[in-house]
Amino acid sequence: MRSVRIPADRVGTIIGTKGETKRVLMRTAGITIEVDTEGEVLIHDDKAKDPLKALQLMDVIRAIGRGFSPERAMRLFQDDEYFEIIDLKEFVSGRNNQLSRIRGRVIGQGGKTRAIIEDLTGISMSIYGNTIALIGSSAGLPVAKHAIELLLNGSEHSTVYRYLEGQRPMLRIAEMGFDI
Repeated sequence: MRSVRIPADRVGTIIGTKGETKRVLMRTAGITIEVDTEGEVLIHDDKAKDPLKALQLMDVIRAIGRGFSPERAMRLFQDDEYFEIIDLKEFVSGRNNQLSRIRGRVIGQGGKTRAIIEDLTGISMSIYGNTIALIGSSAGLPVAKHAIELLLNGSEHSTVYRYLEGQRPMLRIAEMGFDI
């Protein structure tokens, strides 16, 4: 049995209307889960036919806990889809008053920067609390993470956009299924 902790305000999203989301997660993974109101999710993977599904389910639950919709989070059940969390506190060195500023740098005016990163890399991004969560392929995820880290470290937006544009050919090749 495994356990995953999520924020209490995301428990309703895991359960869904009349328990529908929870049922879909259990059916997809073939594993029983229990959710309590405090945010503790128990995964009963003792009788799991596929141990990989238990790990994927943990990532799906973490992703929902970090602000993704269940539909977007279920992308993690596919092969070559990965989940990563960037802790914003690592980039403000104790100055918590800077958190909203660096969150704003990643989002951009009217969500422009976030949309560009998502479109050019094929990843999904969720900015929730003091974290940025990413779901993406093995090719797009490191590119998106590097672009976000550039922004968080103070690089100009134009520099990040140029970096992303420079990575497009490599990402297109990866989309076609060729190894890079």
